[in-house]
This record gives sequence, structure tokens and C-alpha cells, in this order.
Amino acid sequence: MDNILQHFRPEEQEFITQVTDWIDDVTAMYTAKLTGFLDPRQVMIMQSIIGQNNDVKMQAEGLMPDAERQRVLIYPDYLVPQFDDFNIICYEMKYPSKFVQLHHPDVLGSLVALGLDRSKFGDIRLNERKIQFVAQKEVSNFIEMNLTAINKVKVHLSVISPTAELIVNDDVWIEQSETISSLRIDTVIAAAYSISRQKAAMLIQGGKVKVNYRLQESVSFEVDEGDLLSIRGQGRLAINVIAGRTKKDKIRVILSKLERKS
Repeated sequence: MDNILQHFRPEEQEFITQVTDWIDDVTAMYTAKLTGFLDPRQVMIMQSIIGQNNDVKMQAEGLMPDAERQRVLIYPDYLVPQFDDFNIICYEMKYPSKFVQLHHPDVLGSLVALGLDRSKFGDIRLNERKIQFVAQKEVSNFIEMNLTAINKVKVHLSVISPTAELIVNDDVWIEQSETISSLRIDTVIAAAYSISRQKAAMLIQGGKVKVNYRLQESVSFEVDEGDLLSIRGQGRLAINVIAGRTKKDKIRVILSKLERKS
């Protein structure tokens, strides 16, 4: 266990312990375990741990093309997972888009306002005419009874087939190189978005920055290769490569920036 924990941050240890408990249950009971919708960092952690285990396997499914959030099935090696094992339902919402435009935060906020934990639903996709999202079948009746409006806009909710035409994520990541004095999160954000460190610090301390889907309010926190930052009002920032130091002892990093279109 200690060998596993040393590769991850302290704040991730609780999830790692949960994963090892799931593995123990599957091994002992010889039956599958299905998680809620996990973020990509959590899926990566599970892959790292289960990849070292010969007794169980895992498979992730989020239904949407290039799904970000996925349910994970941990299963004994005799089992061959089927799509139905993931217990995922897909919804499509239509609304008067000629008169009003709904956006990703509107839909996310409405689902959370119903009292649904983020693990209960997966990706949310939008285009000019409609909204699609996936959820756990376990909460489908609750969603269908309670999700009737978003931002006071009435919506019509219907279940669609997993084989229906699903909205494709057309976000584009733009790569850029920066030379920075340190890996402090305020320094990285300031360089990536061409803003002052003071403004970057205000974003961090104002609760507008997440690292690997966790709120991060310390300006002195140091990012690492593979980290994903979400900055409210700015977009997302991935730390692709930490490429070493220059002769002047600066740090070369390769970043990717994304701005959500919807």
C-alpha cells in the first residue's frame, strides 16, 4: 500500500484506499463492482493500481464519444463485460433555443441543485439545438420527475438510445511553451494566460481554480506533469511536459489550453 501511495498526492490517498477496498471485495466475493461516474484523474489512478493486480480487471465506459467522466467496472478475470453492466442512461433535452441559449454551467448547476452528487451523472454535451447528458440508471426516475426547467427555461427530457447520434466534443486544445521561474500554481497560470501573478493569486484564493478536479486555494501549490487545471472564467490548462531548466535556471514547460465552446 505504501508503494502505491508514494506515487500520488496526499489528498488522493482517501480515494486510493477506497479503490483497494473495492479490489479486495471483488477478489473475496468474486463478483463485479461498479463505480459512479469518475473524473479522468480517478480513472487514471484506478488503472495504475489495478494494472498491478493479476486477479481483477477494469473497464471504463462513459457512452459519449471521447467521454471525460466514466463509470468503471472492476471485475474478476472470468467475466466479459457488456454495455448493460454499466447501468448508464442517456438523455436528450430540447428547449426553445431560438429565444434563449443554455450553456454547460447552466445544465451542471441544475443537476447539482436537484441534490445529485457529481458521481451520479457523466458528460454533458450541447449544440445550438439540444442538450445531451448521461446518468446512472439508478437515479433515472428521480431525474425524470424533477428536471423540468433550467434557469427558468422549460425543457423537454427524453431517453435516447446509446446508438443514437450523440453530440461530439469539438473542443480544441492549443499547445504552447513557456519559460517560468517556478512551478507554483500562480506563476503557471500567470504565464499561460498573460496575466499578473496578483490576478492569478486572486483567482486561486477566490476559489476559482481546481487541480485534477479538486479545489486548490494555495498560491504556493506546485503543479506537476500531467496535472489538469480548471480556471473559472478562463478555461482549462494541462501541464503536458516539464522539460527541464535553462542555463538561467528557468523551467521550460509545455502546456495546452482549452476554452469550452458551449
